[in-house]
Amino acid sequence: MSKGSTTVLLAGLASLALLVSSGCSRPASRTGTAGGANPPFTNNAMNNFQKPPDTELKQKLTSAQYEVTQHAATEPPFRNEFWNNHKPGIYVDIVSGQPLFSSLDKFDSGCGWPSFSKPLKSEEVVENADHSHGMDRTEVRSKSADSHLGHVFDDGPAPTGLRYCINSASLRFIPVEQMEQAGYGDFLAPFIKAGLCKLAASHETVKQ
Repeated sequence: MSKGSTTVLLAGLASLALLVSSGCSRPASRTGTAGGANPPFTNNAMNNFQKPPDTELKQKLTSAQYEVTQHAATEPPFRNEFWNNHKPGIYVDIVSGQPLFSSLDKFDSGCGWPSFSKPLKSEEVVENADHSHGMDRTEVRSKSADSHLGHVFDDGPAPTGLRYCINSASLRFIPVEQMEQAGYGDFLAPFIKAGLCKLAASHETVKQ
């Protein structure tokens, strides 16, 4: 990406943050498309994760991913990778690889960002008071990497009544068929129970 393109992108993200209340309003327009698939990913270093220095994050993350996770920027609604993703799988922190949300808890809130009724690992999603932009909201961040994720609201579906409105740029999607190979086999049970994936050989003894 050229220096000029990067400047335009960052300026657009900053302007959009003010217009859409940092990621979780319900705009009327639904134009835009979802992004492409993620490259292969494994969580081998997840348990021993140490957040990389800022210079390394800038190299590993795209401009949008860096601005969202490190500077609490907001990506465009309906023009982000996962708002309309209906595939089964889990969503992990783009920085640490820690599991954050499941497709089983994802719903269409109409806001243009991925929305979930609850976290996959509640201890990994930290809530902070957010008084920016003249509003009182609850920001959510990842515990291990301190990545800005989005905000949580109390207008979600039953049984939690919550809506975790999350930026796609803070997430990496692991399709259910890749979860075991990528090191997330411990989270397969709900997908197996729902009939969304076949029981892998390494889990056959669990069912017997």
